[in-house]
Formats: sequence, C-alpha cells, structure tokens
Amino acid sequence: MSSGEKTPKSGFQKRSKTQRVVQPPPPTPIELSTPSPRFLISRMSAIGDTILTLPVACALRDRFPESNISWIVEEKSAPVVRRHPAVDDLIVLPRGWFTSPSRIRDARRQLRELHCDVSIDCQGMTKSSLACYLSGAKHRIGYAGKHARELSRWFSNIQVNPVFHHLTDRSLELLIPLGIHSPSVRWDLPIEGPAQVWARRYRNTIPSSRIAILNPGATWHSKRWLPERFGATARYLYDRYGYTSIAVWGTSFDRAMASDIVATSNGAAILAPETDLQHLAALIQTADLFISNDTGPLHMAVAVGTKTIGLYGATKPGDSGPYGQTAIQVAYESGSARQRRNASNAAMCAIGVEHVCQAVDEIEHQRQMLVAA
Repeated sequence: MSSGEKTPKSGFQKRSKTQRVVQPPPPTPIELSTPSPRFLISRMSAIGDTILTLPVACALRDRFPESNISWIVEEKSAPVVRRHPAVDDLIVLPRGWFTSPSRIRDARRQLRELHCDVSIDCQGMTKSSLACYLSGAKHRIGYAGKHARELSRWFSNIQVNPVFHHLTDRSLELLIPLGIHSPSVRWDLPIEGPAQVWARRYRNTIPSSRIAILNPGATWHSKRWLPERFGATARYLYDRYGYTSIAVWGTSFDRAMASDIVATSNGAAILAPETDLQHLAALIQTADLFISNDTGPLHMAVAVGTKTIGLYGATKPGDSGPYGQTAIQVAYESGSARQRRNASNAAMCAIGVEHVCQAVDEIEHQRQMLVAA
C-alpha cells in the first residue's frame, strides 16, 4: 500500500480484468427456533483484533434485538468489551487457559451456563474454536480455508470461506448463515464516564487548539517506527498546523520511546501521563489526529472516530489496517508470522517523515474542503 493510501472497507487486492474469481459455495443457512436466540462470540485476543471484531456484536444486536449475546475473551483484551452495549455477558479467561485440564473444565462450566444456541469463532484458532465447542452450542460457525488455523476447523460445524481480506469484513461474513449480509460497521467502543471526564480535564490543560497523539509502542520490534521520526513529525505538525503532540505509552520501554519523541520535537510534543485502556481511549477521543504503529490503540482511535494514520511494515493494512482511515506502507517484511515478529524494523524504517507529513497534508486539505463546503 502506497504512502497515504486509505484503507477501504473491503476489496484490498486489485484483480486484473482477465483474472477469474472463484466464489466459495454459500454456507448453510441456520434456522433458529426462537426470536431470542443466545449467541456466543469467541475472540480471545489481541486488543486491536478484539476491537476490530466489535461490529459483529453490533450487527447481531441490530438483527436480533431480543437475543442474548455473550463474548468470551482473555484478560488483556477484556476492557475493550466490558460494558459494551451489545454484549450481555462477558466470560474472561486467563491466558493459557486451554493448556490446563482444570481450567478447561472451569471454562466449560461457565460456558454451558450460557445455554448458547449459536457460537461464532471470529479468531480461527484452536483456543477460540475450542471455547465454542465447550459451550455446547448446536450451531458452531467458524472459518474455512486459510483463516481456519491450527485445529479450529475440527470444532466448527458451519464453515464460511470469506471473500474479504480485512479482519472486520471477514468477521462479519461469519454472520451470513444467520441471514446477515453486508451490515453497517459500527464499533460502540465502551468508555466509562469517569475516564471521559478525566480526558476532557486533561485536554483543557493544553492551550493548543489542535491535539495530535503519537503512539510509538508495538508488541513487535518489527512494527516500531523510529522515535526521532515521530519527533520530526511533531515539529511539522506544530510548525505547519499549530498542533501540540502528546506522546502516549503503555510499558516502561514505550515510555522511553515516548520520551525520545519529546526530546527530539523541539518543544512540539509533551509526554502523556500514565493511562489504562479506558483512559487512553478517552484521551484519544479528545484528539484531532492519531498517528501510530500497528497496535491496539490504532484501532481504538478508529473506533472513537479520531482521524488516524497507521504505519505498517511487518503486517499488511489490507488485513488489519485502520478501517476506512489512512495507512502507510512502503516496504513489507515477508515470511511467516514468527519470522516477521522476529525481524528487524527495516520495513518500518522505509517510511520517511515526508510520507507521514504528506498524509497529514491530505487530511488537513480534506478538512479545509469540508469547511469550505
């Protein structure tokens, strides 16, 4: 994906006019015997992927307003689902729960108490599909094809071979057996009131009329852009458009990188206070722009409606880009997921400050056009 190109809703890979597209057979429709069915969504991790799956719960609620919707998730991602308006019950499991017989039995007990009619495995891995199987749901929807990873295909009895590439779009395709086709994409990310009050108060302490949030963190080194380039971008934002940038962080290592951004920004950036996921989401919601590596807060920014620029090297924005927003990728680390995880950040280093500044200019131009209209 070239510099500044938007991540569209679907159809990320262009096909030639002569290329024949083989459509997978349609999945078997599910006949529900009640107007208030009980659903289970299985998406364990990671934070960003969990956010990208939230539209599944929204689409189920819109189509089946009287249904009961449960979600099973691991501890780290639970805060982005907890108190979601479309989710009735949340089952939170510890990481590695499926490697312990006693924890498997405990998970089965909790899941059976839900009395689910339909389970939906949105992750396509052994642990997520096993949870669906343990629930005792009669109808267990999962992926076919390359997205049915590990042992997941053995635990589902209704399989969907998705056409779209993006995680959000292909997750929504799992709802086709329920008669849900091309639903509108809505996130409804839950943010608690106290966190929003804190974010507004913190925002009011910054005299600038425009705020950009810069996020240098990532779980893989191969996903990290250089802090000094974030710093240079902060200087451009300040000099050209009057932005004050806030460098956010989650871990101690992230804090060191955020501090480097501040140190190289010539006073254009400040260090954010420590935040949890709720307060970070509330803070992002107050911002005018969010620039980030491919990590959970990037998708959080999209979900709260903040203009977003995602930076990509070891992953493809066509698969998990900022939905409907801007993604920049100049080079790609090829290889398996493990190889890409352990790679250097050379592909990220191919992204220059000029690429990001060009994307900023395009966003600001669009804003000016909207004001003029």
